[in-house]
Amino acid sequence: MAETGPALARRMRWVPDRANLHIAMNVFQFVYAGNHVILRTALNMGISKLVFPAYRNIIALAMIAPFAYFLEKKDRPALTASFLVQFFLLAFVGITANQGFYLLGLDNTSPTLASATENAVPAVTFLMAAILRIEEVHLNRRDGKAKVLGTICSVAGASIITIYKGPIIFRPSHPLNQSLPSISLGDAEGKNWTLGCVCLIGHCICWSGWIVLQAPILKKYPAQLSVSSFTCFFAILQFLAVAGLIERNSQAWLFHSRTELFCVLYSGAVVSGIGFSIQLWAVGKAGPVFVSAYLPLQTLLVAVMASLALGERFYLGGVLGAVLILVGLYLVVWGKSEEGKFASRKAVIPSVAESSPSTNNRKSSVFQPLLPTSSK
Repeated sequence: MAETGPALARRMRWVPDRANLHIAMNVFQFVYAGNHVILRTALNMGISKLVFPAYRNIIALAMIAPFAYFLEKKDRPALTASFLVQFFLLAFVGITANQGFYLLGLDNTSPTLASATENAVPAVTFLMAAILRIEEVHLNRRDGKAKVLGTICSVAGASIITIYKGPIIFRPSHPLNQSLPSISLGDAEGKNWTLGCVCLIGHCICWSGWIVLQAPILKKYPAQLSVSSFTCFFAILQFLAVAGLIERNSQAWLFHSRTELFCVLYSGAVVSGIGFSIQLWAVGKAGPVFVSAYLPLQTLLVAVMASLALGERFYLGGVLGAVLILVGLYLVVWGKSEEGKFASRKAVIPSVAESSPSTNNRKSSVFQPLLPTSSK
């Protein structure tokens, strides 16, 4: 079974921490890129919008919980009523409301629109983190300007890929899946498009809030896999409670095809199990703005995979959007790096000033390990 989050990081000690973060976020975006198509396929087959997420989180919990129990015995603080309330609220915002809004919005619109609306998550996350003072933004310094400009570039690049095509610059002659039968994704005819758009906006707000709220919780409870396990557990209880009241048809709880089973396994094991554990680990390491800045990369990955695997044409808009996304990511990462250097210099200077001959019997605070920027 694949290792997740912190476990994977421990196995990669020879890789620099900064490289680990970039690898982890690229993996997360890659596994999540196909989720729009996977979920829409499941909805088109008639799977229940309440039963599906319940099963999805059951699979995720079964996958994460053993790793959390054995790998985080020493890192896991004592469980208190306060932590349980925080995990319950985190589950409601980040999983129950988030996935519920997304499924209802996707069912009433289209995968393209669902992917496009998620491009607003970095901007909303940045705004929330700045208002709550979880992410410091110094507009009078280069790092603050770089983070703001990088977020804008990433959102703009993903939006260009979605709304602007331009001339064809790449036309694959042999799609990789030309022998596979096509799957109809539907066009949401007969659905409530306005309701779908409102739900997708709610999904973006919930996802942003989830990313932002993870940072202060991880400071108090520094066990990423355990936090993920508890949130999945409470989300399961919440979905089962709602589904038990609304979904009275017993057939809705059964799998009617291998495709339905595959969709649930992919969303549960890959997206929720591996993907969200990676997200939690990255939030604890680099903060919510860094994690959300990678989200527009998903739109680029979907465009590339659709071109190579499905034989879809690649347009000039995709190239322009890709350039803006990469520039935006670079600016955010550079800004975080400069912010860390500034914090290190600020921490070292007072330590040197406070040192005196009378403290020879103690270690100077200069040699104490510096806290990472994400622990602000």
